[in-house]
Amino acid sequence: MAVIGAGVADWALAGVRVCEAADPASVRVAWSSLGDDVSVVLLTDAAAAVLSAEVAGTGPRLVAVIPS
Repeated sequence: MAVIGAGVADWALAGVRVCEAADPASVRVAWSSLGDDVSVVLLTDAAAAVLSAEVAGTGPRLVAVIPS
């Protein structure tokens, strides 16, 4: 499981891989760096807006948007 977005550091306490990403470029880098072993991805609202096209074709990966 991974979480992508700004202000998501606290998710590390739950054992989630944290990809702190505050701007669109870093959100895209974080998304592309996820390995095949990541089957669940949580996105902040802002990260989801940046990745709308990428998320549409996620295949078996479950993606959820967490409220701000």
